[in-house]
Amino acid sequence: MFVTCIRKEFYDVVVNQRVALLVALDIDALCACKILQALFHCDQVQYTLVPVAGWQDLGTAFLEHKGQYRYFVLINCGANVELLETLQPEEDTTFFVLDTHRPVDVVNVYNDTQIKLLIKQDDDLGVPSYDDIFRDDEDDEDGGDSGNESDDGSEPSGKRRRFDEGAMERRIERQRAKREWEARRREILFDYEQYEYHGTSAAMVIFELAWVMTKDTKDMLWWAVIGLTDQWVHDKITQMKYVTDIATLQRHVSRHNHRNEDEENSLSIDCMRISFEYDLRLSLYQHWSLYESICNTSYTSCSFKLWSINGQKRLQEFLADMGLPLKQVKQKFNSMDVSIKENLREVIEESSSKFGMKDIRIQTFGVHFGFKNRFLAADVVHAATAVLEGVEKGEGAADNFIRALDCLSRSNLDRLHLGLDLAKKKLKAVQQTVASCICTNLILSQGPFLYCWVMLFHLLLFSKPLALTLLSKYLLKAFICSTRNKRCKILPLIMAVPLDVEKGTLMVLGIPPESETSDKKNFFGRAFEKAAESTSSRALHDHFDTSIIELKTEDRGKFLDALITLLS
Repeated sequence: MFVTCIRKEFYDVVVNQRVALLVALDIDALCACKILQALFHCDQVQYTLVPVAGWQDLGTAFLEHKGQYRYFVLINCGANVELLETLQPEEDTTFFVLDTHRPVDVVNVYNDTQIKLLIKQDDDLGVPSYDDIFRDDEDDEDGGDSGNESDDGSEPSGKRRRFDEGAMERRIERQRAKREWEARRREILFDYEQYEYHGTSAAMVIFELAWVMTKDTKDMLWWAVIGLTDQWVHDKITQMKYVTDIATLQRHVSRHNHRNEDEENSLSIDCMRISFEYDLRLSLYQHWSLYESICNTSYTSCSFKLWSINGQKRLQEFLADMGLPLKQVKQKFNSMDVSIKENLREVIEESSSKFGMKDIRIQTFGVHFGFKNRFLAADVVHAATAVLEGVEKGEGAADNFIRALDCLSRSNLDRLHLGLDLAKKKLKAVQQTVASCICTNLILSQGPFLYCWVMLFHLLLFSKPLALTLLSKYLLKAFICSTRNKRCKILPLIMAVPLDVEKGTLMVLGIPPESETSDKKNFFGRAFEKAAESTSSRALHDHFDTSIIELKTEDRGKFLDALITLLS
């Protein structure tokens, strides 16, 4: 059931209990977790924190902890499957589910005892009504129609025949009505469940709880900002949703800045200041050289088509138009002349407009820690994601999870800087792979979708879901910029990469068509399920995002054929 008052129905319930926090591996989930940890710390709530990478992890974590805990908080996992069926808990177990995955499973919505959904009701959820999908099965047998017998049980044969005919007609009518209702139910559920998409950031939902309880801090607000920005960086929400949610957070930023003006005026070494700003859509440019940032940001790289010789020429023209010396552009941003940095944004915006890049400016937030540390929200998302999906030898998922949590704290800026270095390597690897795929024509049109099978140099890096998502979105944009085939511009993309060479498995990811008006709804989850089922392909649906699956390499051909048939 949906919780109407999170404070009363969730926080006041768990505040005196021991709680298990099961947290998915994405940055929004980590930010929601950080805010909740801070609240729990205030009220001395005892909790255990467990990172979960997919459904198997979630099942294992629940089995390990169900003996000690009655209350489980699931962050960015659990909403989009029938949770009680999946986990088989005892009757006294309660799940609080804070999850951005949509659609929410209808059984979770209508379970009013064990499942409490901490989900914003103003999101357009479109849940079918109870009566359309659940009904008490009437007794199909002839219920109360057999009371016309005589005392000795016998009955005049004519009367009995008339009665039998009437009862039979009623039974047939009931069965027909039931079949119609079931067909309608299937139709309603198909319409409701066919697309996967994302709702309001989990970090924002928990921040609003902190605000209602007047326990919100600047750190919590910054984590809410990063949670929302994570949804934007990984293209999970529409531009309209992003702008609307930015406006909500902007009001909180104004409130906090107004409240803490004295602290800011003193400019103490520990002060933290969050600011709303229009900044450049250039990844990590303040921690890199401007040249590297332009080359490795999907927006500018695709606009110039940097994988081509003409694209490289256009980039040189762009730099010349800005009047910036190449030496300045290619050195670290921090080392650039102050006179150039002062009006850099305006210069870049003016030239970008001439080169057709009308959206080089984005609404975002920045933060100052003390005098010299300044970060944009998107930079922190890239850094934390690179740490979370780190591929250094000997590092497990749990270690990376703790490190990523750490690099979100202002007391661990060294770790954040290490994350920024990892993020640069990752963005370069993405750029190289995209250029290689475009130049070697690896993207094929398969009728209803585009398809790309990549044998990767950076195998470890792109066997991680967030890195593969970033690569796929970038690749689709690049392909649309480079193709002359207009039809390809409205097609979705399926990307397949090797996962485990020894086990002979690959990861398959589907993303919706790329367009400015895209609603970011993804139909591949259901399509993958049906294609695997109809061909008996050995597929593992373990990710919380249903549009990512693992597949046996030798089943790839028949699985794709089934998808083509299904989607044609």
